[in-house]
Amino acid sequence: MSTNNQISVEIPQTVLDEVSQKLQDCKTLLAPYLKALTADQRKSLFKMGDKTVATVQKVKSYLETNPEFAPAYMDKAEFLKDEAVVTGLSPLSNLTEQLSSDIDDTVMLAGSEALMASMLYYGTAKEAASKGVATAKPVYEDLSQRFSKKGNKNFPAKD
Repeated sequence: MSTNNQISVEIPQTVLDEVSQKLQDCKTLLAPYLKALTADQRKSLFKMGDKTVATVQKVKSYLETNPEFAPAYMDKAEFLKDEAVVTGLSPLSNLTEQLSSDIDDTVMLAGSEALMASMLYYGTAKEAASKGVATAKPVYEDLSQRFSKKGNKNFPAKD
């Protein structure tokens, strides 16, 4: 088991608190404008992707210069509102996805290192308990419930 440390940071609680508050503020500010969907609703929607964003923007442009091609049953005002929401929220979506990915990666890396260190500690406590060190026995017995041999043993190879 490698003990290669890839991350060594301490995030001050004040920073975490401030970020949490700012994210909550963002959520509160946007709440009246956002709509949550069920999994089934998401599956049933006609989806706009990277390629179709340009199509929608081009239609918006043509709608302004050539309005005669808009069908009578097309609600132009709603189309323009929907396009504006996509244009306005897309940069925020990109930013939050990047932030979420970076946070997830950092949690995964720090968690992996913490778990590997925990395994080393557990192994030492187990060995000490097997050699009769009295203070190691309760530590080992408590931790052994968490390190039972139920799970998958995909540990990195030793260097």
